[in-house]
Amino acid sequence: MQEFRFAPPSADKTELEEGKLFTPRFDANGLITAVVTDADDGTLLMVAHMNAEALSKTLQTGIAHYWSRSRSTLWKKGETSGNEQHVVAISTDCDQDAVLLKVHVAGQGATCHTGRRSCFYRDVKVEGGRPILTENG
Repeated sequence: MQEFRFAPPSADKTELEEGKLFTPRFDANGLITAVVTDADDGTLLMVAHMNAEALSKTLQTGIAHYWSRSRSTLWKKGETSGNEQHVVAISTDCDQDAVLLKVHVAGQGATCHTGRRSCFYRDVKVEGGRPILTENG
């Protein structure tokens, strides 16, 4: 498969915001934020980062790939767990510095490495003047 080469973002704000060319704006570390939701019910599953290679592989294969900032490596979601994320749609925001992936999760449907469906399984609440975490759902 041929890797996608992304053109640099246009300096023309109208072209960037209204044009037809996908020109992702990677940050100084070469990353773009990826927000991942369930394609059927919209549940927020995870937030991750992609470099150009991860985004290209995702577009080529239809399986979500990410860049691990902690391990400094490319990873295919579900490669070891079987819980691959099959991409149904990709959207970008107005200035193309974030992407939204709508996915179907294969395997057991877990997205989080803890085995939960979503990485967002705890709520922050204030009790006795201190923030604490409580399990949601």
